[in-house]
Amino acid sequence: MGKVKTGLDLLTKDFKLQNKFKGNVALLCHNASIDSTYTHSAAKFKQLFGARFIKIFGPQHGFSTSSQDNMIETNHFIHPYFKIPVYSLYSETRIPTNEMLENIDHLFVDLQDIGSRMYTYIYTLTLLLEKCINKDIEVIVLDRPNPINGVAIEGNILEPEFKSFIGRHPLPVRHGMTIGEVALMHQKFWTKEKTNLKVIKMANWERTMFFEDTKLPWVAPSPNIARVESTNTFPTTVLFEGTNLSEGRGTTQPLEIVGAPEIEPHSFYENYLSKKIEKSKLKGFIIRPITFIPTFDKSINKVCGGFQIHITNKVLFKPWRVGQLLLRELYHHLENSFKWKMPPFEYNYTQLPIDIINGSKKLRHWVEKNESIEILDSFENLTNYKLQLNEIKIY
Repeated sequence: MGKVKTGLDLLTKDFKLQNKFKGNVALLCHNASIDSTYTHSAAKFKQLFGARFIKIFGPQHGFSTSSQDNMIETNHFIHPYFKIPVYSLYSETRIPTNEMLENIDHLFVDLQDIGSRMYTYIYTLTLLLEKCINKDIEVIVLDRPNPINGVAIEGNILEPEFKSFIGRHPLPVRHGMTIGEVALMHQKFWTKEKTNLKVIKMANWERTMFFEDTKLPWVAPSPNIARVESTNTFPTTVLFEGTNLSEGRGTTQPLEIVGAPEIEPHSFYENYLSKKIEKSKLKGFIIRPITFIPTFDKSINKVCGGFQIHITNKVLFKPWRVGQLLLRELYHHLENSFKWKMPPFEYNYTQLPIDIINGSKKLRHWVEKNESIEILDSFENLTNYKLQLNEIKIY
């Protein structure tokens, strides 16, 4: 099996495919929208479509993927090189306006997702699909790999009352789809009215692949996912965004570590946490006691004790379960020093961020009641989701 070719790679090499798009072209993209030679898709579109390339859209973190954290919005601007408007879909609006969509015939989507429900790019995509209903616009998704593979599915399904911009649809935490398949799932199961949608499939991608198996280059799809290793730990550490504990933002290993100034990591690990991990029978990882000092975000300039998650076997590693276990143990270890983060969070001004992240309040109650790890199995009801996934799989 050769190197994986993304939808962008295939589009740029296939003149007959390019020739199908006769009208004006726009592109939703970000920092990781590159081909196998590290060339950005916007640069390729300038070459391929010339003056017909008329607009760029950027998701959360912006077109250049430089803005941090949730609810830090980016501005619209005219790009100094491409000389066309760049519209932010994480600004005063997360839905493209009618004005933004004017004169577009073909709107390409080239976004690198990371395979977890709590990552916003798939919702920028589905909001775009909904906005283009009954418009004379073809939406073309240039497919990209799910970096944590298309086989493993883990975690609870989002409950409707906890819908937000980090969870719009009934997905498990680890959804097992490519972004093209998310588009197809949306069209088949999550909307009554359809959009004119096309997915340009990858070549040589197999569902069992992790990103390292694709032989493709990795660049950061968001500021705190600079390392491909972080995609595997993200479903673990993202839970701590709903707490006062640091998830490593402001360090060189964000979303791979967690901690707080009140933790003495070595004694806690030796006397307590290591025994809980052993009892849980969770495999494929090692927790290493560390100290770190965030340069921004939570606990800025304070020495934090905490833990780095080292994955020793990606197939055996269950990131959602490991995250819930760590959350439970640190909640009870820190007692009054542990706080649930208060709203607002991702434009939700009423519900606790941890419940929005979990897509349920049941998991917070599980943590607070110090219930057994086996109970987590009862929160996963994936039968119907797996049946739906089988209907839309394109690989």
